[in-house]
Amino acid sequence: MEFLLDPGIWVGLLTLIVLEIVLGIDNLVFIAILAEKLPPEQRDKARVLGLSLALIMRLGLLFAISWLVTLTKPLVTVFDWTFSGRDLILLFGGLFLVYKAVTELHEKLEGKPEVKLTTKVAYASFTAVVAQIVVLDAVFSLDSVITAIGMVDNIYVMMAAMIVAMAVMLLASKPLTAFVNRHPTVVVLCLSFLLLIGISLIAEGFGFHIPKGYIYSGIGVAIIIEAFNQFSQRNVKKHEAKIPLRHRTADSILKLMGGRLESDQADNKAQETFADEERYMIGGVLTLAERSVASIMTPRNQISWVDINDSPEQIREQVLAVPHSLFPVCRGSLDKVISVVRAKELIDVLDNGEDLKALIKRHRPIFIFQKMKVIDAINTLRTSKGSLVLVTDEFGAVQGLISPLDVFEAIAGEFPDADEQLDLIQIDDTHWKASGMLDLYQLELELEMLDLIEEDDGYISVSGLILDQTQGMVSVGTEVEFKGIQFKVTAMEDNRIKTVDIFYQA
Repeated sequence: MEFLLDPGIWVGLLTLIVLEIVLGIDNLVFIAILAEKLPPEQRDKARVLGLSLALIMRLGLLFAISWLVTLTKPLVTVFDWTFSGRDLILLFGGLFLVYKAVTELHEKLEGKPEVKLTTKVAYASFTAVVAQIVVLDAVFSLDSVITAIGMVDNIYVMMAAMIVAMAVMLLASKPLTAFVNRHPTVVVLCLSFLLLIGISLIAEGFGFHIPKGYIYSGIGVAIIIEAFNQFSQRNVKKHEAKIPLRHRTADSILKLMGGRLESDQADNKAQETFADEERYMIGGVLTLAERSVASIMTPRNQISWVDINDSPEQIREQVLAVPHSLFPVCRGSLDKVISVVRAKELIDVLDNGEDLKALIKRHRPIFIFQKMKVIDAINTLRTSKGSLVLVTDEFGAVQGLISPLDVFEAIAGEFPDADEQLDLIQIDDTHWKASGMLDLYQLELELEMLDLIEEDDGYISVSGLILDQTQGMVSVGTEVEFKGIQFKVTAMEDNRIKTVDIFYQA
């Protein structure tokens, strides 16, 4: 039993177990296909019985080849080379392994056509399927048995490796198949080992002995490198998982679009501008599923509305004073909206009480909840037929209004009315002047930032962020630094933050 203390035996055993498992992956796939032809309750039984019978057959084949390789009497002489029975088995076995490795590598790298059957297959008999499993395993057993002969010299090690590999395949066939499908480099690596072993067998057949330590060392180094590769890929995936889905999706889309922007270098400036516009718009589209309507609505204090209790002259003067085409019509206060009408239609009927009542009845207001997502509110805007949609809180109080233009601005940026100023104006490469009501999603897109606003944050504007960071203690000149961005309050209106200077170095 001294051979059990030999480290080379254990290294050979472990390596052979891994190779036997990988070499049996194709076998497992075929077995799974055959088992699918049986009723569901018989599939596992067929798989276990078929592989068990195949193991007995494989061990018998191993004994036969092990006996044949002990034949050292010269049989054939070619030129100056004399070959015994053992040499011929090693030579042809090595050639078979080289052929197998090369063809498998070609299929893995170049691909092979797949034929998919769309017709139903009737259940086959249990005996026929088990017989097919045994026959298929006999075909796939040849390379594994020759690999065992080529790697180790001890038949007990070969038998142990085959038994352990078969037991692992029986217990974990589905996870193994899934792992190899997820990591094709593992298959390529093991087929390279197979190619290396085949070459060593051919050399043995010609009388050149290659110490197996050389093969083990190469295999060991390759396994360590592949382990580092798998570990590195896992870390990359973990890092990518921390990036919000909408940013990963935007980057993926832009990579697909980038191929047509890299060919011409003569118009780099125009290309860079076009790429920035694309990035902004794609990012805007991807945020619609996250943003609430409160983040894009016109706030309550900026709504132009008319009071039906005012005189026709007062209403006409108010409508003509602003450039809006739609007005909420209220009774006494903004929380009592009775209609949303067009300015032209309203002016035409101001002097006719009956026509005014008919106009108000014809256009009923539409309300949505302020926490509704923008993507969900688009259908409501569609049914409003171009009208305004009022946004309310949980108590029914009007908090703002949205229109199709607000959704478009969320995607492409602001389009201010004649009486409006842009919420965000770029002064230079590192300096912006912003309204306190600036939507943080818009700032995030402008600065190409990640995670500037979190889903559980209780604010959606720049002023909300500053108030949250300072716990409400704000005055002109207050400065806040948040995730590398510096905010400075430059103007206030009563207790509200009116304008902010933003400094950011990308």
